[in-house]
Amino acid sequence: MKKMFPRWVQGRVSGPASRKKIKLLFGARQTGKSTLLKELSGPESILINLQDRAERSRFERNPEELAGMLKAVGRPRTVLIDEIQKVPQLLDDVQALYDENPSRYNFIITGSSSRKLKGFSINLIPGRVHQYHAFPVISCERKKYKDSAVLRMPLENKWAPGFPASGIEDMLLYGNLPGITQEKPESARATLEAYAELYIEEEIRKESLVRNVGQFSRFLELAALESGTIMNLTGLSQQSGIAVSTLSVFYQVLVDTFVGYWLRPFASRNRKRLLTTPKFYFFDTGVRNALARLAFDKNILKLQAGTLFEQWVTTELLHRCSYLGREYKLSFWKTVTGVEVDLILEKPGETIPIEVKWTDSPSYNDAKSLEIFLDANPKISSRGFVVCRTPHRIQLTKRVTAIPYAEL
Repeated sequence: MKKMFPRWVQGRVSGPASRKKIKLLFGARQTGKSTLLKELSGPESILINLQDRAERSRFERNPEELAGMLKAVGRPRTVLIDEIQKVPQLLDDVQALYDENPSRYNFIITGSSSRKLKGFSINLIPGRVHQYHAFPVISCERKKYKDSAVLRMPLENKWAPGFPASGIEDMLLYGNLPGITQEKPESARATLEAYAELYIEEEIRKESLVRNVGQFSRFLELAALESGTIMNLTGLSQQSGIAVSTLSVFYQVLVDTFVGYWLRPFASRNRKRLLTTPKFYFFDTGVRNALARLAFDKNILKLQAGTLFEQWVTTELLHRCSYLGREYKLSFWKTVTGVEVDLILEKPGETIPIEVKWTDSPSYNDAKSLEIFLDANPKISSRGFVVCRTPHRIQLTKRVTAIPYAEL
C-alpha cells in the first residue's frame, strides 16, 4: 500500500492566507490532488468525488442539489470537491454560497483540466479564489535532499520529507509522479505505459476536448519526442500531416490539462538580436517517455541522457517557480547568432543564467555562453551556474560555478 507523504503545496492550501477563500487546486492526473484532499479532510468534512460515476451523474442531473445539501447541514463545514471539470456547473453554486457567507464553508476544489472551466465566472473574478497547482514530486519533498544553491523553497520548521530518494537515472527514466516514486521499476514501467491510454480516454475522449482522437494520439507521440526543442509548427505539420492550426489547438489542450508548459524566451530590452520562438516541455520525464513510446531501459540514456537531464532540471525549476509565485520566472536565452543559455531564472533582486550539462567533468567551455549573457546583462545578473553531475562544486570562472544536480 502506498504511503501518504507531505507535499509542499499543502501548507499553502491550508494556510491562513487562504482561510476565507475558495481554493482551486489544479494539476495533471496522478499528481496527488485526490490524496491531498484526503489529507485536508476532517471527520465532518463533506467530500464530493466527481470521478465516481453515480455521484457525478446525480449532480449532472441536478447541479442545484449541492446548494440544498450544504444549506441543510446548518453549520460551517469544509467542502472538498474532486475533479470539478467533470461537472463545472457546480462552480456557479459554489460562488453563490460563498457570496452569501464567505466564512460558512471552506471550499477546496481540484481539477485536472481548466478547459471546461473557462466559461464559468468564478475562475475569473478576483477576490474570491486562490489558485494553486499540484506538480510531480520536487527535490525538497524527497528524503536526503540538499539545500539549493539556485532556488531554495521555504520550508516549515517541522518539515520532514517522506518520498524516497532516487538516483538521477531513475528520475530521468521514470519521472517524479508521487505514486511512481514508490513503485519498483517493473511496476513503474507498466503504470507509465498505461498513463497515455488513460489520459486519452479520460481527459480527451470522454471530455470531448478534440474532434479527431486518432490524430491527437499521433500528435502526442511527436510532441513528446520534440519536448524541449524550439517550436517549429510548420516542420511538425509536414512531419505529421496535421494542419498548423490544428497543432496549435492540440498544444493548447496539453496546456489546459496541465501535462505541458511553454517556456518563453527571456524578455530582454534589446530583443532585435534574440530569438522569440518558445519551447514546449512535458510536465514529467517519465510521462514524456511513455507518450514518446520510448523503451524504459537505461540504454536510452546513451542517446537521450542530455535531453532528459535538461528537461528534468527545467521542469523542477518551473514547478518551484509556480509554487513560489509570479515574482519567480523561468525562460531561456538564444541569440540570432546561435549563442544559447538553457535557462534564465528571474527571482526578486536577481537574474541567474543556468546551463545544464550531462557531464561529471565540467570545464571553462561549459561556462562560455553564461559569460556572454552576464556581459550582456551586467545590471541584473552577476553570477551563473552550470548544473551537472560533478560530485562537488567547481569554480569555472570568477562568476560561474558548476554545481552537482543535487544542489539545484
